[in-house]
Amino acid sequence: MVAMDERKRGNRFVSLKLKWALGTALGSLIISLAVVMVLFSSFTQDLLGQERQTLTQSLMAISQKLGQASESELTASKVDQTLKDNALTPKEAGSGKVYRRPVVQGLSDGHLTVTVYNRSGKDLFATGEENQGFQKVSEQTIKTVSGKKHQYLIGRVPIRSSKTHQVIGYLQVENNLDNYFQHYRRLQLISILALSLVVIFSGLMGYFLSYFLLRPLNDIQETVEVLSDDPTKNRRVPVTSRNDELGELAWMFNEMIDRTQRYIDQQSQFVGDVSHELRTPVAIIQGHMQLLERWGKDDPKQLEESIQAALAETNRMNTLIKEMLDLTRAGQVEVNFRNATTPVKKLVNQVYDNFRMIHPDFHFSLDDDLDEDVLVPVYRDHLEQILIILCDNAVKYSNERKEIHLSLSRNLRAVEIGVQDFGEGISQEDLHRVFDRFYRVDKARSRKKGGNGLGLAIAKRLVEGYHGTVTVESQLGSGSLFRITLPIVEPGDEKEAKNKESGK
Repeated sequence: MVAMDERKRGNRFVSLKLKWALGTALGSLIISLAVVMVLFSSFTQDLLGQERQTLTQSLMAISQKLGQASESELTASKVDQTLKDNALTPKEAGSGKVYRRPVVQGLSDGHLTVTVYNRSGKDLFATGEENQGFQKVSEQTIKTVSGKKHQYLIGRVPIRSSKTHQVIGYLQVENNLDNYFQHYRRLQLISILALSLVVIFSGLMGYFLSYFLLRPLNDIQETVEVLSDDPTKNRRVPVTSRNDELGELAWMFNEMIDRTQRYIDQQSQFVGDVSHELRTPVAIIQGHMQLLERWGKDDPKQLEESIQAALAETNRMNTLIKEMLDLTRAGQVEVNFRNATTPVKKLVNQVYDNFRMIHPDFHFSLDDDLDEDVLVPVYRDHLEQILIILCDNAVKYSNERKEIHLSLSRNLRAVEIGVQDFGEGISQEDLHRVFDRFYRVDKARSRKKGGNGLGLAIAKRLVEGYHGTVTVESQLGSGSLFRITLPIVEPGDEKEAKNKESGK
């Protein structure tokens, strides 16, 4: 916890929720900006196209009307008369000229400036002050020109007589684009406001969404802090019903903590067991050494007895330490041998043959119901160790009726291995404790036979480490029956396990 706080102080801590919110806001801004730019460009182009279309219509309408007014060159009176024929009086219009006919209706728009020239370039009629002077053209042209405030459109077209088709004058119409730029600025303001709202709301939404989605990470952080302060606390991440990556992460984190806790417990248990179980042999060796130091070294008989006792206790300590290490490693098979498989029929027959050879005074029988071999998800040496422990115990505790029966059968999903003896048996009060560490039904008898009370504990932990079960049925004086049940590896599962192993 202290190291974590120092790390936060050393490097500026930035919350993941804040990063998520800023990232969401930035992403929304980029996407919205691209969309707004496309829409803005489309709208402004449409507006500019409408202004250009209005200018084109005005050029065509006025030039056609003036072309009908004269067969030769235009004069001011003809132009004025032609345009006045289409106008209301100022009294009727209220103010300014409002043209009645749609073809010249654009003359009343304040954003259009219409100028009519004769063939020599002298202006005959104007609705306002033009920004561009006369320019002779042979066909209709529309250009965008830079003005004092902003750009504007200017259109020019020669006026041709409708009868002779000769050029009798020129028409120039300017559009100051005030309406266009007014809409342009309005769209700019709307776009800026829309983008601002998108950034704000997306940032807030991203923050609250991250708060909800990242809650398991906060739980994991709190759990890590608690366990960092005190690893012995039984603190876990609350697992919700959400079926997503974070829910799976919380579940996997708890599994990792549980596994780590088991390792810690095993280490603590190992240290405790070593200190407890080695106390007796160490005390025996120490007693004999003190005896020899005082007077025993001068007595050959006592010297020999003390040396033999020390050697016996030393050998027992070696065996005890090896079995305790085996017991500790047995709890880690899920990590170290997760992809291991073993053909069970072949191995059971091998152990059966080995014990028949080692103990010729015993009668061993095997009831094998498997037509073909099947795979079990167990490391071969571990399965052999389990069978040896059970068979060795059966031999040790079969004094009168020296008969051991092994069986092998299966169902759709599991294989069952049975080891049965007809020896001393186990009482009902001891039956539920036979798999406990260092437990002996008869301590004096077990020690005399070389047992430390760890064999069945090792077998049980190995079997359960491979997701199997081991049970015992026994009756005092009638022998015992141990059953091991292990899952079967299907062909598809075997292929997947090999792929995982090769991918490491």
